[in-house]
Amino acid sequence: MDDLLARVPLFVGLSDLDRQALSSHLERRDVTRGDVLFREGEPGDRVFVVLSGKVKIGRQSADGRENLLYVMGPGDIFGELSLFDPGPRTATATAVTDASLVSLEHSALRPWLRARPDAGSLLLRVLAARLRRTNDAMADMVFTDVPGRVAKALLDLAGRFGEPAQPGNEAAGVRVEHGLTQEELAQLVGASRETVNKALADFATRGWLRLDSRAVVLLDRDRLARRAR
Repeated sequence: MDDLLARVPLFVGLSDLDRQALSSHLERRDVTRGDVLFREGEPGDRVFVVLSGKVKIGRQSADGRENLLYVMGPGDIFGELSLFDPGPRTATATAVTDASLVSLEHSALRPWLRARPDAGSLLLRVLAARLRRTNDAMADMVFTDVPGRVAKALLDLAGRFGEPAQPGNEAAGVRVEHGLTQEELAQLVGASRETVNKALADFATRGWLRLDSRAVVLLDRDRLARRAR
């Protein structure tokens, strides 16, 4: 199992012995799209690391509306808040695609982190980066219109999950297999599906992107980046 951890950014800088000390406590789990890993309000007793596939983190309002906070991909860790602040889960984690993960109970991770301060610093860096993203998202909701938020979300997804549409041909664009439905993409930017679809159609008409089923090919990232500002 430690060979899997060697590919996870959080554990890359650790020694083989450090990873081996952790790997014996890991539990592997394979899920299919739509499987729920945990729900908002449930007790949190473990953290998860994505090995392959994608998992969405979202919240639901009292009237049933959903807000998609983030899409986790290979190497991402989630469910770690309850490690530092024991309490109920603050969000629901659902598989967006078929995925493979490993999980680790807090009772095993806490003593491991205490003995390895460097690993604790890496985990705090992950939390700090997530807080920055949350602050950026809050600012975008106030200062950026829906098309700008859509452009920014697509560029973020491209940076994390994008692959050349045609290897060796940059002009062919970047294909992003985000795995999200139109409704989920709308939840990610905090807007209605109709408004997001209108923005996507406008971008496609301008030749900035090409739409595909649960995927998009970005053809002009520079113009999208300018629109995202």
